[in-house]
Amino acid sequence: MRSFLPSDLPVPKLHGLLLGSVGPRPIAFAGTIDKAGRPNLAPFSFFNVFSANPPIMIFSPARRGRDNTTKHTYENALAVNEVTVNIVSYDMVHQMSLASCEYPEGVNEYEKAGFTMQKSDLIAPWRVKESPAQFECEIIEVKPLGNQGGAGNLVICEVVKMHFADHIIDDELRIDQEKIDTVGRMGGNWYTRAYGAALFEVPKPGAIPGIGFDALPDDIRTSKILTGNDLGQLAAVHELPDETEVNEWRLTELSDLFVELEDEPAALEESLHKSAANLLAENKVREAWLTLLTFNN
Repeated sequence: MRSFLPSDLPVPKLHGLLLGSVGPRPIAFAGTIDKAGRPNLAPFSFFNVFSANPPIMIFSPARRGRDNTTKHTYENALAVNEVTVNIVSYDMVHQMSLASCEYPEGVNEYEKAGFTMQKSDLIAPWRVKESPAQFECEIIEVKPLGNQGGAGNLVICEVVKMHFADHIIDDELRIDQEKIDTVGRMGGNWYTRAYGAALFEVPKPGAIPGIGFDALPDDIRTSKILTGNDLGQLAAVHELPDETEVNEWRLTELSDLFVELEDEPAALEESLHKSAANLLAENKVREAWLTLLTFNN
């Protein structure tokens, strides 16, 4: 490991290390207006949702590191306490990047980036019609985190109305994670797309706690085959299969393997662990447990 104190690094290096490590970050495509009512649109990846009741989003238009100037979005948030937060999908990512250019004050980034200005229902700033999810927000507070270049400015917003494209939401008000097709910000010029093979599910253990790593048998916990993710799946179960079920599994599914390797215990254990790893890759956790427990049964 290479270790650093933040104070020992120049701000651009610190900025790069933080943003290169903490990702992917969601993107708030923020629509604001100035006192004259002129629109501004800019993306910020210092962003997330922090509460459902009340519904709170926070993003941070940080001070510029090179000259300590502030961004139009920050100035507008101080002048008019309203903002739209528009979610960025893959289909609009290059247009979004174009909107991040530092245009002069008063320039309409909606027009520059080719977006359609969608009138909001409850607030003055416009939404981005092309965005699959749009949030009208009232700004509760703008909290500066410092006065030097690179310092963040937390724009704390309460959602007052939400809009979702028909194709991404079902009758149960669930968002289809493939259809929303969001992008996340990484370090440098890198982004990631939350779509297809990049998406995977991790079932929650539920109200009953899993048995935990400390309850795993030693030969499983110290396996050279099973990964930390594999062990995490195994440790999330509430109880282990009983001896009868394990014996039945051995007779019906593994009898040939036990005959083949009956005089080679190390090879048998390795083969069982590899089979269990393959089962876990298919989320067949109980079958993996049955396979592993046959070794000492």
